[in-house]
Formats: sequence, C-alpha cells, structure tokens
Amino acid sequence: MYKISLILILSAFLLTYSFSQSTDEHKRFIKNIYEESLTAHHTHQILQQLCQKFPRRLSGSKGLEDAVQWAKSLMEGYNFDNVFLQNVLVPHWVRGEKESAYFYNSKGKKENLTILALGRSIATPVDGISAQIIQVASLEEIPQLGKEKIEGKIVYISKPFAQHFIRTFEGYSETVQIRSKGPSEAAKYGALACIIRSVGTADDDYAHTGGLRYAVNVPQIPAAALSVKSAKKLERALQHNPEVKFYLKINSNTLPDKMSHNVIGEIKGSENPQKIIVIAGHLDAWDVGQGAHDDGAGCMQSVMAVRMLQQMGYKPKNTLRVVLFTNEENGIKGGKKYAELAVKNKEDHIFALESDAGGFTPRAIGIKGPDSLVQNLSSWIKFFPDFTIDKIVMGDGGADVSPLNKETGTPVGGLLPDSQRYFDFHHTHADVFEAVNKRELEMGTASMASFIYLVDQLGL
Repeated sequence: MYKISLILILSAFLLTYSFSQSTDEHKRFIKNIYEESLTAHHTHQILQQLCQKFPRRLSGSKGLEDAVQWAKSLMEGYNFDNVFLQNVLVPHWVRGEKESAYFYNSKGKKENLTILALGRSIATPVDGISAQIIQVASLEEIPQLGKEKIEGKIVYISKPFAQHFIRTFEGYSETVQIRSKGPSEAAKYGALACIIRSVGTADDDYAHTGGLRYAVNVPQIPAAALSVKSAKKLERALQHNPEVKFYLKINSNTLPDKMSHNVIGEIKGSENPQKIIVIAGHLDAWDVGQGAHDDGAGCMQSVMAVRMLQQMGYKPKNTLRVVLFTNEENGIKGGKKYAELAVKNKEDHIFALESDAGGFTPRAIGIKGPDSLVQNLSSWIKFFPDFTIDKIVMGDGGADVSPLNKETGTPVGGLLPDSQRYFDFHHTHADVFEAVNKRELEMGTASMASFIYLVDQLGL
C-alpha cells in the first residue's frame, strides 16, 4: 500500500513537472514569435508592395487578378510546399467616371458634395437626375411617408453611425442596413434615387462605398453615399428649404461575371498532413483607396504568420494552409466556393482563423463554436505575453470562413483588433498603406501565428 501511494505521488509530480515544462516551452516559443515579427517587419514590407502595386482590387478587375498572380508568386518564393489557385466566378461591377452631386443653396450658389456610388448601383441616365430631395431619419420612416410623398423624388436617409457602442462593429451592424436595404425600400414607393449618409465613424469629407442588395421584384434605382461633412451641409440646406433640388450622376456598369481565384499556399503537416488549419484574409478590395486595412493587412498577416513559423524552423503536425479569398466585398463567392470544394474533396479542417478587421492592435480572438470550446480555449491566454491577446471570446469568425463553418461545422475564429478607428477608413479613399501602423500590423501577425501554433500543438 505504501509503495502504491509512493508511485501515485511520484506520477503526479512527474505529470505536473511535464505540464509545467510544456507550458514554459510554449510561452518561450510564442515570445520568440512576437520578437521576430516586431524586429523583422516583413508583413509591413509585403503590405506596401501589395497596396502600391495593386491598389484597385475589386472583383472582375485586372488589378485583382494581377494581385492574385503576385500573391501566388510570393508564396512560391517562400518555398511553401504547395501553392495553387481555385477558380471562382465573380461579379464584375465597374464604377466608371467619377460621380457628381450638388444642389443650389438659398443664395443660388452651387454646393458640390463628396459622394461615392454604392457597389452594384445602376447608373443614372446620361444627363443625371435632378429632383427634389426628401430626408428621412431611418428605413422605418420610408413606408410611413408612402408613395404620395416619395414618388418622383430622391430619398436621403440621414441616419448617422451608431456611435454609442464600444465595439464599433456593433455600431456598423446596426447602421449598415441603410446601405444594403435603403435603395430598394425607397424604390418601393417610387423614388428616383437613394442617397445615404456614409456608414463611418469619422466626421470628415471621405465618402464610404460598400455593397447594396437590390430586392427581387422591386425597381432598381441609383444609390450613393455622402461624406459626413457633405451630409451635414445638405441637412442644413434642407432645414432652410425642404424643397431643395438635388443633382446626381452615377456612371457605373455591371458587366458579365468573370473568372477570379482564391490563392492558396500550404506547409504540409509532418504527422497529420490530411488535417488542415486555415489562416486567411480576402485579397479583393473596393476600387477606392488601396484596400490596406480592408483587407490587405489580413492577407499579408496570414501569409507572414505561416512564413514566420517556417523561418523559425517550426515543423507543424497538421497542414497549415493560407487562403487569400476573392470577392468578399460584393458576393462572398470565394468563401462559398472554398467551402463547396472542401465538402466535395472531403477535406478535414480542424480550424480556420481569419483577419478582416484592420491592421490595428490585436485585442482578442473571437471564436464561432460551442460555448465549451470558447471556455477551453480561454485557458490559452496564459501562453501569450502581457499586453497582447488577453481574451478568447464568442465571435462570428469572419465572412469568408463562415461558409466553411456552415457547410462542415468547422470551428472558425477571427482576429479582433482595436476597432475604434477602423470605420474611419473602411471603404474609402483614405484606406491606404500609410494609414497602417507598422508595429500594430506586426502584432497582429504575431498573434495569428501564435494562435495557429497552439491549435497545431494542442488541438481544440
């Protein structure tokens, strides 16, 4: 009996010692990941190349497909074990010549406004549209006014960004309905066009584009977003004269669908090569700015997270797969095709991590999966250095990896950076390389590399 007790005590001691040793090893390795990222700055360097060589990357554009070939060559140059493209048929919407909008104030002076057509918007007639503008505060106010007051006019939805949320993505979710649904709601009651206040947090003169969704069996009308400063200028004019006439010209065109590609690069697993851990961003971007925060940052973080592990001599147990999705901005066709092929090819995905919230300081990882999984993964916070990732929380993963979760049940996650400034840049001419802070970007890369390292080492 004494011998048995001694053996149990010794076994418990050895198990505790082994676990402590393993924990220390993981901490040391992750500390090295952060130090490597913050001193080498490789993510910042390749993001600069992407943004400056291929600033216009909307689906169907030459800019996107040139970026696809560049990204493929980049991963081939890093000697990833396997680099390939997935064909994806995507929509092809073209903005055309610069939009114009103006009104005349009470003194007869022409007031030009900063405006961007919404993605998928149809064009105005060649001569534009000139009509009385009617202001509503929300989508709900449109049916209350009805056809009698709306028909033949331009509807302006003045709802501002919901600023009261701490996490700005919640404010975006509450406000973005005016962009996605507003044009069709106005069209139901005979509106000639629809204008919205830009869905953004900053009080500046940058207009924000973004996709709209035309409803079935409802007339399609032109739609655009005013910068916040231009919106306020229009609202002041409407206070003095509710019958202000507004001029709008949009020159967009929708062309036949075009072939694009998801770009995929892999480092094969040494023990379970058939099991896949995805790390991802989306390569397409709106045709304004350079798509630096949305989502050049996430793409280059994904590439460099895997590349950095490779450079550090790490041999993954499972296959690490970088996926740079196409067509997130106006269709999610890349994410849907990836999930479709994952099912068709009977691929075994362990986890997918996406970065699509900007290149800002990382705060947390959001997990879409069972509550028990989030609770279990929360114990991993001990591996991260202070002032890096400090929370594992429930989340939605990300738009591109969500189809994989839906079709296969694969748990997915998203990097959650500090969101306070993201919607200052989102879908605007201001989303350029210079808007991305080098250290914040590299911290995100290190956080993603560290998390997939833990998934590979510890499983879920």
